[in-house]
Formats: sequence, C-alpha cells, structure tokens
Amino acid sequence: MTTTKVYIVYYSLHGHVETMAREVQRGANAVQGVEAKLWQVPETLSNTILQKMKALPKSNDVAVIKPEQLLEADGFLFGFPSRFGVMAAQCKAFFDSTHELWASQALAGKPAGIFWSTGFHGGGQELTALTAVTQLAHHGMLYVPLGYTFGSGMLEMNEVKGGSPYGSGTYASDGSRQPTELELQQAFYQGKYVAEITKKLKNQPLSP
Repeated sequence: MTTTKVYIVYYSLHGHVETMAREVQRGANAVQGVEAKLWQVPETLSNTILQKMKALPKSNDVAVIKPEQLLEADGFLFGFPSRFGVMAAQCKAFFDSTHELWASQALAGKPAGIFWSTGFHGGGQELTALTAVTQLAHHGMLYVPLGYTFGSGMLEMNEVKGGSPYGSGTYASDGSRQPTELELQQAFYQGKYVAEITKKLKNQPLSP
C-alpha cells in the first residue's frame, strides 16, 4: 500500500497555532497509510522585532518549508494566526513565493484544509478562512471545509470555542488563553478528516 503524504504547513508567533498544528498532525497520522509532517513557513520579521513582540522561539523539530517541497505532498492543512481578518503576512509571503507552482498548476486537484487562531470573537473565525481560500483557488487546490461533520462539538454553547464549518480554530485573547480540550478535539478531527479525503483522492485520482 502506497503512503499518502499530508503536509501541515503553519506559522505561529505565540504558540497557539503550533499547538493546533500538532493536534492536526496527530489526527492525520491516525489514518492508516497516511504520513503527516509538520512544516513552518519562513519568518519575515527580524529577531529584534520578534523579541519586542515576545514571540516564542521556533521549534527545532519542525523544518522550514520551501515552495518546491509542496510537490511532495498529496494533501495539505494550512494554519495561521489572523491579522485583521486575513492570514498572517508570513503565510501570505510564502504563498506569494509559490508563483512557479501556480504557473504550472502543479498543485491543482490536491485537497487542502485551513485552521487558525484569532484574538477575539470579532477576529475573523470565518473571515480568515474565507480570505485564505483565494490562495487555494488560484492553485486549483480542492478546499476541504469541515461543514458540521464534527457533530455536537460544532453546536457547543456553554463554553467559548473557536472553529467553524470552514475549519478548526482557537481564541488567543491577549495571548494568555490556550486552545481548549474541545478545540484540540476539533483540530484532531480535522486532521483525520482531511487525511481520509486525501487518501481517497490519491487512490482514486480524477480522470484527465
């Protein structure tokens, strides 16, 4: 049986998205025959600025991805913090660097999901995903939303919970709040869900 490769590509400044990414990876790796790997996008800020922003050190066990390495994967999950309702500039810069892949439509037909972190309720729990879909569309990738397949967890009203039909998410507040157990469960579910779809598409490719 061939291995289905899922790349989880993310940017994290204060650790919230990385925590979600690791849970997404766990979910994807729970699917038999799937190999999920974490990648970081390149940082664009100087060390001086990062120190002033109290950014956490980058994880040594997660390599920085190059655009051409996207070709190795059968499917993707992209994670990022929200900045005014759109993905962080570091992720946008990475997508901007994929011009050659766009020109050849090398990623067309590959499934991709999205997850995120926002500050508060008005911080783009849906808008961040919606504005990110344009990157996938121009590459011809197949956006995989969660819908309401997560079940009762999607309808939780007794606690603050990030995420939406567009993907899993968390709230960072002022940075002190960490992803809750329910948010991590949804991240795990999303990783598994996208990995299962990626595996099906790899084994039953679209007709030319």
